[in-house]
Amino acid sequence: MKRTERIIALTEILLSRPNELLPLGFFADRFDTAKSTISEDLVTIKESLRLTGKGQLETVPGAAGGVKFFPVIPKEEAQSFLQKLAINLSAAERMLPGGFLYMADLLYDPSVVRPLGLIFASIFRAKNPEAVVTVETKGIPLALMTADSLGIPAVVVRHGNKVTEGSSVSINYVSGSSKRIQTMTLARRALGTGKRVLIIDDFIKAGGTAKGIMSLMQEFNAEVVGLGILMEDAIWNTSRLVDDYLALLQFAEADPSTGKTIVKANIL
Repeated sequence: MKRTERIIALTEILLSRPNELLPLGFFADRFDTAKSTISEDLVTIKESLRLTGKGQLETVPGAAGGVKFFPVIPKEEAQSFLQKLAINLSAAERMLPGGFLYMADLLYDPSVVRPLGLIFASIFRAKNPEAVVTVETKGIPLALMTADSLGIPAVVVRHGNKVTEGSSVSINYVSGSSKRIQTMTLARRALGTGKRVLIIDDFIKAGGTAKGIMSLMQEFNAEVVGLGILMEDAIWNTSRLVDDYLALLQFAEADPSTGKTIVKANIL
Protein backbone atom coordinates (compact mmCIF):
# COMPACT_ATOMS: atom_id res chain seq x y z
CA MET A 1 0.00 0.00 0.00
CA LYS A 2 1.35 3.40 -0.95
CA ARG A 3 1.71 6.05 1.76
CA THR A 4 -1.12 8.17 0.39
CA GLU A 5 -3.43 5.15 0.34
CA ARG A 6 -2.37 4.20 3.87
CA ILE A 7 -3.04 7.70 5.19
CA ILE A 8 -6.53 7.65 3.66
CA ALA A 9 -7.20 4.25 5.25
CA LEU A 10 -5.83 5.42 8.62
CA THR A 11 -8.06 8.50 8.50
CA GLU A 12 -11.13 6.39 7.71
CA ILE A 13 -10.45 4.17 10.74
CA LEU A 14 -10.02 7.17 13.03
CA LEU A 15 -13.21 8.82 11.76
CA SER A 16 -15.23 5.66 12.34
CA ARG A 17 -13.96 5.13 15.91
CA PRO A 18 -14.13 8.51 17.71
CA ASN A 19 -12.95 8.86 21.31
CA GLU A 20 -11.45 5.35 21.24
CA LEU A 21 -7.83 4.76 22.24
CA LEU A 22 -6.16 2.91 19.36
CA PRO A 23 -2.60 1.65 19.99
CA LEU A 24 0.07 2.11 17.33
CA GLY A 25 0.48 -1.66 17.25
CA PHE A 26 -3.09 -1.98 16.01
CA PHE A 27 -2.25 0.09 12.93
CA ALA A 28 1.20 -1.48 12.47
CA ASP A 29 -0.29 -4.98 12.35
CA ARG A 30 -3.16 -3.93 10.13
CA PHE A 31 -0.91 -2.29 7.54
CA ASP A 32 2.11 -4.54 8.05
CA THR A 33 4.49 -1.68 8.67
CA ALA A 34 6.65 -0.26 11.46
CA LYS A 35 5.23 1.80 14.31
CA SER A 36 7.62 4.63 13.42
CA THR A 37 6.08 4.78 9.95
CA ILE A 38 2.58 4.88 11.45
CA SER A 39 3.69 7.73 13.74
CA GLU A 40 4.84 9.76 10.73
CA ASP A 41 1.51 9.14 9.01
CA LEU A 42 -0.40 10.25 12.11
CA VAL A 43 1.58 13.50 12.26
CA THR A 44 0.42 14.25 8.71
CA ILE A 45 -3.19 13.39 9.57
CA LYS A 46 -3.06 15.52 12.72
CA GLU A 47 -1.88 18.55 10.75
CA SER A 48 -4.56 17.99 8.10
CA LEU A 49 -7.26 17.87 10.79
CA ARG A 50 -5.90 21.07 12.33
CA LEU A 51 -5.96 22.90 9.02
CA THR A 52 -9.50 21.80 8.15
CA GLY A 53 -10.89 22.17 11.69
CA LYS A 54 -12.61 18.79 11.41
CA GLY A 55 -11.18 17.21 14.52
CA GLN A 56 -8.34 16.73 16.95
CA LEU A 57 -5.87 13.86 17.21
CA GLU A 58 -4.54 13.25 20.71
CA THR A 59 -1.45 11.14 21.34
CA VAL A 60 -1.34 9.14 24.57
CA PRO A 61 2.28 8.18 25.46
CA GLY A 62 3.44 5.01 27.16
CA ALA A 63 3.28 1.27 26.56
CA ALA A 64 -0.52 1.31 26.85
CA GLY A 65 -0.86 4.49 24.84
CA GLY A 66 -1.90 5.25 21.31
CA VAL A 67 -4.04 7.85 19.58
CA LYS A 68 -7.58 9.17 20.02
CA PHE A 69 -9.62 11.06 17.45
CA PHE A 70 -12.12 13.69 18.58
CA PRO A 71 -14.42 15.00 15.80
CA VAL A 72 -15.31 18.69 16.05
CA ILE A 73 -17.07 21.26 13.93
CA PRO A 74 -15.64 24.77 13.51
CA LYS A 75 -17.68 27.38 15.40
CA GLU A 76 -18.35 29.44 12.29
CA GLU A 77 -19.54 26.39 10.37
CA ALA A 78 -21.80 25.34 13.26
CA GLN A 79 -23.31 28.81 13.54
CA SER A 80 -23.94 28.97 9.79
CA PHE A 81 -25.62 25.56 9.85
CA LEU A 82 -27.92 26.59 12.72
CA GLN A 83 -28.89 29.81 10.97
CA LYS A 84 -29.86 27.92 7.80
CA LEU A 85 -31.80 25.41 9.89
CA ALA A 86 -33.64 28.25 11.64
CA ILE A 87 -34.66 29.71 8.28
CA ASN A 88 -35.95 26.30 7.17
CA LEU A 89 -37.97 25.90 10.37
CA SER A 90 -39.42 29.40 9.97
CA ALA A 91 -41.24 28.45 6.76
CA ALA A 92 -44.98 29.17 6.98
CA GLU A 93 -45.96 25.65 5.90
CA ARG A 94 -44.40 24.25 9.08
CA MET A 95 -47.04 25.87 11.28
CA LEU A 96 -49.55 23.30 12.57
CA PRO A 97 -52.98 23.92 14.14
CA GLY A 98 -52.62 24.95 17.78
CA GLY A 99 -49.36 26.82 17.21
CA PHE A 100 -47.17 23.71 16.97
CA LEU A 101 -44.12 23.47 14.72
CA TYR A 102 -43.54 20.51 12.40
CA MET A 103 -39.95 19.24 12.77
CA ALA A 104 -40.19 15.46 12.34
CA ASP A 105 -38.85 15.40 8.78
CA LEU A 106 -35.66 17.19 9.85
CA LEU A 107 -35.19 15.19 13.05
CA TYR A 108 -35.07 11.98 11.01
CA ASP A 109 -32.84 13.37 8.26
CA PRO A 110 -29.22 12.18 8.75
CA SER A 111 -27.86 15.21 6.88
CA VAL A 112 -29.46 17.41 9.57
CA VAL A 113 -29.05 15.43 12.79
CA ARG A 114 -25.46 14.38 12.07
CA PRO A 115 -24.13 17.98 12.23
CA LEU A 116 -26.40 18.67 15.23
CA GLY A 117 -24.92 15.69 17.06
CA LEU A 118 -21.44 16.94 16.22
CA ILE A 119 -22.30 20.39 17.58
CA PHE A 120 -23.59 18.92 20.86
CA ALA A 121 -20.53 16.65 21.11
CA SER A 122 -18.13 19.54 20.50
CA ILE A 123 -19.80 21.60 23.24
CA PHE A 124 -20.09 18.89 25.90
CA ARG A 125 -16.99 16.75 25.25
CA ALA A 126 -15.04 18.57 27.97
CA LYS A 127 -17.62 17.31 30.51
CA ASN A 128 -16.44 13.72 29.82
CA PRO A 129 -19.90 12.08 29.66
CA GLU A 130 -20.09 8.30 29.67
CA ALA A 131 -23.57 8.00 28.15
CA VAL A 132 -26.08 10.14 26.28
CA VAL A 133 -29.63 9.90 27.65
CA THR A 134 -32.85 10.93 25.92
CA VAL A 135 -36.56 10.17 26.08
CA GLU A 136 -38.52 8.61 23.25
CA THR A 137 -39.19 9.38 20.51
CA LYS A 138 -38.06 12.48 18.61
CA GLY A 139 -34.98 12.98 20.74
CA ILE A 140 -33.56 9.58 19.76
CA PRO A 141 -31.86 10.60 16.46
CA LEU A 142 -30.23 13.61 18.12
CA ALA A 143 -28.99 11.54 21.06
CA LEU A 144 -27.71 8.76 18.81
CA MET A 145 -25.70 11.13 16.60
CA THR A 146 -24.32 12.92 19.65
CA ALA A 147 -23.31 9.60 21.20
CA ASP A 148 -21.70 8.53 17.92
CA SER A 149 -19.57 11.69 17.81
CA LEU A 150 -18.55 11.17 21.44
CA GLY A 151 -17.91 7.45 21.02
CA ILE A 152 -20.21 6.52 23.92
CA PRO A 153 -23.56 4.66 24.22
CA ALA A 154 -26.99 6.23 23.81
CA VAL A 155 -29.70 5.34 26.35
CA VAL A 156 -33.43 5.79 25.69
CA VAL A 157 -35.91 6.46 28.49
CA ARG A 158 -39.39 5.15 27.67
CA HIS A 159 -42.89 6.18 28.66
CA GLY A 160 -43.92 2.65 29.57
CA ASN A 161 -42.57 -0.77 30.57
CA LYS A 162 -41.50 -3.31 27.97
CA VAL A 163 -41.21 -6.93 29.04
CA THR A 164 -38.24 -7.44 26.69
CA GLU A 165 -36.10 -5.01 28.73
CA GLY A 166 -36.24 -6.86 32.03
CA SER A 167 -36.15 -5.16 35.41
CA SER A 168 -36.80 -1.43 35.14
CA VAL A 169 -36.98 1.69 37.27
CA SER A 170 -40.09 3.86 36.85
CA ILE A 171 -40.91 7.29 38.22
CA ASN A 172 -43.86 9.63 37.98
CA TYR A 173 -43.30 13.23 36.95
CA VAL A 174 -45.47 16.26 36.30
CA SER A 175 -45.49 17.75 32.82
CA GLY A 176 -44.54 21.40 33.23
CA SER A 177 -46.91 22.71 30.55
CA SER A 178 -49.98 20.47 30.89
CA LYS A 179 -49.55 19.74 34.62
CA ARG A 180 -50.44 16.10 33.98
CA ILE A 181 -48.81 13.23 35.87
CA GLN A 182 -46.86 10.97 33.50
CA THR A 183 -44.52 7.99 33.85
CA MET A 184 -41.05 7.34 32.48
CA THR A 185 -39.11 4.09 32.69
CA LEU A 186 -35.53 2.94 32.17
CA ALA A 187 -34.24 -0.63 32.18
CA ARG A 188 -31.64 -1.29 34.89
CA ARG A 189 -29.31 -2.90 32.35
CA ALA A 190 -29.48 0.07 29.99
CA LEU A 191 -27.32 2.41 32.05
CA GLY A 192 -25.73 0.83 35.09
CA THR A 193 -24.95 2.95 38.15
CA GLY A 194 -22.70 5.90 38.86
CA LYS A 195 -22.35 7.10 35.26
CA ARG A 196 -21.71 10.63 34.02
CA VAL A 197 -24.58 11.34 31.66
CA LEU A 198 -25.42 13.97 29.07
CA ILE A 199 -29.15 14.54 28.48
CA ILE A 200 -30.18 15.46 24.93
CA ASP A 201 -33.74 16.33 23.82
CA ASP A 202 -35.44 17.99 20.87
CA PHE A 203 -37.61 20.62 22.61
CA ILE A 204 -38.11 22.30 25.95
CA LYS A 205 -41.12 24.32 27.03
CA ALA A 206 -41.72 24.22 30.77
CA GLY A 207 -38.96 21.67 31.41
CA GLY A 208 -41.08 18.97 33.05
CA THR A 209 -39.66 16.15 30.93
CA ALA A 210 -36.07 17.27 31.48
CA LYS A 211 -36.71 17.51 35.21
CA GLY A 212 -38.22 14.03 35.14
CA ILE A 213 -35.16 12.56 33.42
CA MET A 214 -32.91 14.19 36.01
CA SER A 215 -34.98 12.65 38.79
CA LEU A 216 -34.76 9.26 37.09
CA MET A 217 -30.98 9.59 36.85
CA GLN A 218 -30.82 9.96 40.62
CA GLU A 219 -32.25 6.43 40.90
CA PHE A 220 -29.15 5.23 39.03
CA ASN A 221 -26.76 7.40 41.08
CA ALA A 222 -25.85 9.09 37.80
CA GLU A 223 -24.30 12.54 37.55
CA VAL A 224 -25.92 14.79 34.96
CA VAL A 225 -23.03 16.73 33.41
CA GLY A 226 -25.05 18.59 30.79
CA LEU A 227 -28.46 19.19 29.23
CA GLY A 228 -28.55 19.92 25.50
CA ILE A 229 -31.76 20.98 23.76
CA LEU A 230 -32.30 21.51 20.06
CA MET A 231 -35.00 24.18 20.50
CA GLU A 232 -36.34 26.17 23.43
CA ASP A 233 -39.77 27.77 23.48
CA ALA A 234 -39.00 31.48 23.85
CA ILE A 235 -42.74 32.25 23.81
CA TRP A 236 -43.18 30.49 27.17
CA ASN A 237 -43.41 33.33 29.69
CA THR A 238 -43.39 31.29 32.90
CA SER A 239 -40.30 30.10 34.74
CA ARG A 240 -39.02 26.68 33.69
CA LEU A 241 -38.47 23.74 36.00
CA VAL A 242 -34.83 23.59 34.81
CA ASP A 243 -32.61 26.52 33.96
CA ASP A 244 -29.14 25.05 33.46
CA TYR A 245 -29.34 23.93 29.83
CA LEU A 246 -27.99 24.80 26.40
CA ALA A 247 -30.39 25.30 23.48
CA LEU A 248 -29.20 25.62 19.89
CA LEU A 249 -32.39 27.25 18.55
CA GLN A 250 -35.32 29.22 19.95
CA PHE A 251 -38.96 29.21 18.91
CA ALA A 252 -39.38 32.98 19.05
CA GLU A 253 -42.78 33.71 17.50
CA ALA A 254 -45.86 31.87 16.24
CA ASP A 255 -49.09 33.30 14.86
CA PRO A 256 -51.50 30.53 13.80
CA SER A 257 -53.88 33.05 12.18
CA THR A 258 -51.27 34.24 9.69
CA GLY A 259 -48.98 31.20 9.69
CA LYS A 260 -46.04 33.40 10.65
CA THR A 261 -43.28 31.55 12.46
CA ILE A 262 -39.90 32.82 13.61
CA VAL A 263 -37.13 30.46 14.70
CA LYS A 264 -33.79 31.95 15.68
CA ALA A 265 -30.34 30.42 16.10
CA ASN A 266 -28.75 31.01 19.48
CA ILE A 267 -25.16 32.25 19.60
CA LEU A 268 -22.77 29.43 20.46
